[in-house]
Amino acid sequence: MSTVVDPTTTLSTLDLLEAEGIHIIREVVAEFERPVLLFSGGKDSVVVLHLAAKAFAPGRVPFPVLHVDTGHNFPEVIRFRDETVARLGIDLEVAHVQDYIDDGRLAERPDGTRNPLQTQPLLDAIAAGRHDAVFGGARRDEDKARAKERIISLRDEFGQWDPRNQRPELWSLYNGRHLPRQHVRAFPISNWTELDIWRYIEREGIALPPLYYAHEREVFRRSGMWWAVGEFSHPRDDERVVRRTVRYRTVGDMSCTGAVESDAADTAAIVDEVARTTLTERGATRADDRISEAAMEDRKKDGYF
Repeated sequence: MSTVVDPTTTLSTLDLLEAEGIHIIREVVAEFERPVLLFSGGKDSVVVLHLAAKAFAPGRVPFPVLHVDTGHNFPEVIRFRDETVARLGIDLEVAHVQDYIDDGRLAERPDGTRNPLQTQPLLDAIAAGRHDAVFGGARRDEDKARAKERIISLRDEFGQWDPRNQRPELWSLYNGRHLPRQHVRAFPISNWTELDIWRYIEREGIALPPLYYAHEREVFRRSGMWWAVGEFSHPRDDERVVRRTVRYRTVGDMSCTGAVESDAADTAAIVDEVARTTLTERGATRADDRISEAAMEDRKKDGYF
């Protein structure tokens, strides 16, 4: 018996984005031998993992998740990461930046942030796991470098990205061909915006680390951002510590991620707040992206996301 589709039925923007994301994930799993999902516990990687769970339900997600642990993470995010993989019954691979510092392969930066140090541990973990495809939660609206990305993005034998050596993706046809030692990065939510992400989180009831919601915290002002007082972020002599109600729009290291003042304590309030903002979350709250005008592009060319 054939199924008749009502021609008057229309899909919402979120339905279309979800369908595209699930299609990309299934395509990658069908084409590649050892995919992995880069999972930070941040909202974008959480949404990609949610899409993967829907793509293969009622079965398990058929690939592991990989976290490059800088050692400067918010404790709430690490707890959420561990709870999530336990709940879904998936394997977690962790690459520790601290190991590279301890044995001299990497050196601490003068500014104290470790986010730029993630590249080598990431590339080594990809090689050790023989991963030929790496899912990421990057979106084109985050940064001009990410706006150049293809959904299936080729990396050379050194893990590096050359924006001039990418394939066209006409009619949503994805080319995953690569040579030995090369791999691809796959971005299922590339076409989503921050507002799409939050509307989808609201619709699906997706759990997130509590940092994303308004809470009181001891903070100090630096470079136009509120920095949390913590083990890896300390105020200088001229920086006054105050208590503010803040939330985080993006979750990176404590040593490079700022908060914004906000009273948005639930997802509906965040959707309203994001709909009114004129600044991207990375441009507003990530010090590691302010190192230079081309900070993100330089890191991508070296092998980071």
